[in-house]
Amino acid sequence: MQKKLRRSQNKMISGVCAGIAEYFDFDPTLVRIAYVLLSFFSAGFPGLLLYIILAIVMPQAEQ
Repeated sequence: MQKKLRRSQNKMISGVCAGIAEYFDFDPTLVRIAYVLLSFFSAGFPGLLLYIILAIVMPQAEQ
């Protein structure tokens, strides 16, 4: 079965980080921490913009 990148039901805001974590078999908390650190050290705006784009583009996971 082929994995698909989707937003997760395990969500804090829109499920983007948890969806990425499920796709790569990582812990969602680690992906969220890495995202926050990456956003913080890149002056915040590019990370926020990327998150918004991914929240719009990534389909919702089936229930």
